[in-house]
Amino acid sequence: MFALVAAVIVLCGCGLGEHLPPIPDGIPPGPGAVIPAIDLDAPGRSAAQLHGWAADRSGALNIPVIALEAYGYAAAVLARSRPDCGIGWTTLAGIANVESRHGSHGGAHIESDGRVTPPIRGIPLDGSPGVAKILDEVATARTGSPVYVRAMGPFQFLPGTWQHWGVDANGDGVADPDSIDDAALTAARYLCASGGNLAAAPGWRQALLTYNQSTAYMSEVRRDAAAYGIGRHP
Repeated sequence: MFALVAAVIVLCGCGLGEHLPPIPDGIPPGPGAVIPAIDLDAPGRSAAQLHGWAADRSGALNIPVIALEAYGYAAAVLARSRPDCGIGWTTLAGIANVESRHGSHGGAHIESDGRVTPPIRGIPLDGSPGVAKILDEVATARTGSPVYVRAMGPFQFLPGTWQHWGVDANGDGVADPDSIDDAALTAARYLCASGGNLAAAPGWRQALLTYNQSTAYMSEVRRDAAAYGIGRHP
């Protein structure tokens, strides 16, 4: 249901003289730093309560503070609504890194309200070699010529998937795929529904392969999430 990233660019991010611990093997990846208790139902952008937690880790992980707040908040919400799922914020961070480099793909950035600008859009899914073919029937009918679907936002949702699963996480009354908050919580809900128990290897694999039917993609997400789990960047 989700678009495969056209090309995965692996960035070392290592500075001279920087000695990082090895990334551990194993599935699922580690859950990472414990998320402090917050009021999940606070008005407005509740994820902002995690500012201190995120700011303390942003540099080492090479993740923007606002994005890290969103991942932590989404995992905390699912810990309450789906305690049987066990999704870690590290898995959400791993997906977001592979999909959009935490909302920075193509020169985009995350605004203070969590919105990614300019909007990130994937390649047209026009059936080219290695690419699915999904026609945007409404736009095609309007224009009279084929218009193909493109994945949207920092988590690269397909429009149909977003229509079914999209949720408002920042209290602005809109479920927006270009909001890092909305996208992270939507991804968490979708993963838990797809895999069940993500704290066990079978469930984690099932969730990731439902999100994107590629073992190479799953391996890249696992590696990145495992790095975040030990407090370092991939």
